[in-house]
Amino acid sequence: MSTDTDLDPRPATVDAPVADAPRRPVAEPPAPTPAPAPPASAGNPWIIPLLVLVAGMFMSVLDISIVNVAITTMQNDFGATTDEMQWVSTAYSLAEGVVVPASAWLGTRYGLGRVYTIAMVFFALFSTLCGLAWDINSIIAFRVLQAIPGGVIPVVALAALYKIVPKDKLGAAMGMYGLGIIFAPAIGPTLGGYLVEYVNWRLIFFINVPIGVIGVLAAIFYLPKFPATRGQKLDVPGFAAVAVGLFSLLLALHEGPTWGWTSYPTLILLTLGTLSLALFVVIELEVDQPLLDLRVFTHWAFTNSLLLIAIISVGLFGVLFYIPVFLQQYQGMGAFETGLLLLPQALVMAFVMPAAGFLYDKIGARVPATIGLAIVAYTTWDLASLTIDVSHGHLELLLAARAVGIGLAMMPIMTGGLGSLPSSLSSNGSAVNTLVQRASSAIGLAAMTAMMTIQQAQASADRSGMVDSSAMGGMSGTAAGASDGAMMQQYQMYSQLQSQVFTTAMNDLLYVTAILTAIGVPLALMLRHGKPAPSDAPMAH
Repeated sequence: MSTDTDLDPRPATVDAPVADAPRRPVAEPPAPTPAPAPPASAGNPWIIPLLVLVAGMFMSVLDISIVNVAITTMQNDFGATTDEMQWVSTAYSLAEGVVVPASAWLGTRYGLGRVYTIAMVFFALFSTLCGLAWDINSIIAFRVLQAIPGGVIPVVALAALYKIVPKDKLGAAMGMYGLGIIFAPAIGPTLGGYLVEYVNWRLIFFINVPIGVIGVLAAIFYLPKFPATRGQKLDVPGFAAVAVGLFSLLLALHEGPTWGWTSYPTLILLTLGTLSLALFVVIELEVDQPLLDLRVFTHWAFTNSLLLIAIISVGLFGVLFYIPVFLQQYQGMGAFETGLLLLPQALVMAFVMPAAGFLYDKIGARVPATIGLAIVAYTTWDLASLTIDVSHGHLELLLAARAVGIGLAMMPIMTGGLGSLPSSLSSNGSAVNTLVQRASSAIGLAAMTAMMTIQQAQASADRSGMVDSSAMGGMSGTAAGASDGAMMQQYQMYSQLQSQVFTTAMNDLLYVTAILTAIGVPLALMLRHGKPAPSDAPMAH
């Protein structure tokens, strides 16, 4: 810690002929306060702060997937309908979509470190309330509250990462950071399944409390201080426009299958959402201090990365949602059994993502992203041939191979896109990136659910006549004593029909996902190739 030598090298040379010992202290008061984070040349001082950010990101994203395996158990406890229980996840997505656009402003206005720490505190607090919920209305309300800090944490964490990590080390850093983005939702079903089946579903929320406490303490002691811009005003019209737009679109996609796609409420919401987002663009281009600086879209490398991130997010969260449903409802597996079957893909991602990050630092994003997307497209197409009696070993292998592709592609794509932006736009880029991830996964899942509902209804209508005629044939000429057996046979045929209908609809959905991913391969070929250029020292103060 040679601060004296570093702060005052010139007086020793210039004033040597007349310098006295008492003159040296005069130079110290104007010296700037040294930054808490050591300079980039002193090894890797960003490692520990990065791990702090990864912990918060992991906690906030884990809650998205870990809740899915508990839905059935919570439904039984609360005596709620399936439609009501869907709001446990939908309400979180709606609230998160509203708060994410304002998160960049919060980080800029009050300082990234301070906002991150406060968000961690409230996320742990609201998680506790979720664990204490007593009925369906309370759990939905607490999930809305939980989504507010849950939407802030990813934005400020990603913006902070780009402040503390040199540009030539971003690949390695993002490889570790990706454990929160992709590994957390992949490991969620395993952890959640164990807690639901062997302990209590409430622990899926209570588990956030110790993680949150440790994360807050680590943030206080290890995160560097980030400057706050006091004069930054909130763009209220822009925030209102984007909040109404995202909320309307998500609600329309969620309720469309129930209300009907041509019903007035659905059409009104879709129109309102589209017009509100268009108004948001107009507002952001006119105001002096926009909520989100849309100049980020003038950088094609960043825009291209957003398109690819949306494609991956739709496929990732769609499979993470429907495969557990398939295994539990139609193959009779328990929650923990399902989690164990999905565990290998999570472990593969945990291994591949850091490796992909180091690969990005050596050769850029184009090669790993292209290979990764090609693997995802091929394995998803292969996955689309599922049958109701598919081998679990075969399913594990396909999911693990698919995880290799996602782990290879996701972090290089995201790192390359954000790394293409100038430092002045990094916070806005982080907010837009997180918004695209969340919106694409939520809207994509809602759209996939709508497609599933339509296809299942059509397939059921096409095949129900077969069941009815077969059942009636079995019923005709039977004695009254044999009616129970005929009814049981009809029920079994109906259950088999529903299994076949669901499997067929899910396979069609996987085919669409595979084609969408394949479309991303040419876009990946447009990503930058070659070792990223080194940057200046980190900007955290």
